[in-house]
Amino acid sequence: MKIWQKLSRIVPLFALLTLVLSGCGRDNLTALVPKGEGAEINYSMMMISLYIMIGVLVVVFAIYTYVVIKYRKRPGQENVIPKQTEGNHLLELVWTVIPIILLIILAIPTVITTFELAEDYSKDENAVKINVKAYLYWWDFEYPEYGVRTAQDLYMPTGERVSIALTSEDVIHSFWVPTLQGKMDNNPGEENVMWISANEPGVYRGKCAELCGVSHALMDFKVIALDRPEFDKWIEAMQAPPKEMTTPLAIEGQQLFESKGCIGCHAVGEQKFEMAGPNLKNFGEREVVAGILYYENEQEQRDQIANWLINTMELKPGNKMGKQVLTQDEVDALVEYLINLKVLED
Repeated sequence: MKIWQKLSRIVPLFALLTLVLSGCGRDNLTALVPKGEGAEINYSMMMISLYIMIGVLVVVFAIYTYVVIKYRKRPGQENVIPKQTEGNHLLELVWTVIPIILLIILAIPTVITTFELAEDYSKDENAVKINVKAYLYWWDFEYPEYGVRTAQDLYMPTGERVSIALTSEDVIHSFWVPTLQGKMDNNPGEENVMWISANEPGVYRGKCAELCGVSHALMDFKVIALDRPEFDKWIEAMQAPPKEMTTPLAIEGQQLFESKGCIGCHAVGEQKFEMAGPNLKNFGEREVVAGILYYENEQEQRDQIANWLINTMELKPGNKMGKQVLTQDEVDALVEYLINLKVLED
């Protein structure tokens, strides 16, 4: 088979793989489009490394191509052995010094940015502090200065460095919002500190970046960056007592929530204490149910909440909520209650 025939088969395969394996995913879930100061620093380091690697690649392939062409076997030279050269001091000096220079070029910004990214803002009076605790398979976010606790959706002000304290309840997880900052581990019994910032308002996707169990791939969360006045408004709303249910079906759902024991794991009003399950005070305002079930309108939201209540273990294996035994009427009432758990005005 001729070379061009082999290439005609291989090139479409690589083109298909490129199409399938790249460019897929939701918005704001990539380190290649940074929208926070930390992500921009990481991106600049990636580009410096990439430029150096491309330069080395070009030089190596240029030399390789030159040697292959110049010293190729020609007709009539089948038994000719070229002059053998050993111990070229100049050549050895060049290929020793150039890598050292490249490593120095890479090491200087690496050391500078490492210290910058590791800066601790936990004592900074102007920085918002957020305690992030990871569980199998969800995230707890506490704002100790405000007495606010929520889950799955981390709210933060734009244009400010926010201090993040990371811990874990069970196994090692890793907090990563690629569009805003690099990742750092959540370790049981140990606190890691990092900072995060967002240049503009928006919803940024986060994931657990450490293989933590059977539903590791489903351990998603969101960072919602708001302008300072909007963030203050959200904090004030979270500090207020939960709103009263107004419809008979929602009130029935609230009673079921308490009688079925859901209240034993999920807080909806008290913000101070850790619970076994996510805090649900603003559950009705989350755009993703249980961190994995997306919806486009209210009816789809209702369907996804019902889906989660009925198929908890199938949708997120290994979670600690366990399988719930509910009648359809009970599901309808609980959905009505949960969807009305909101703190902001519609």
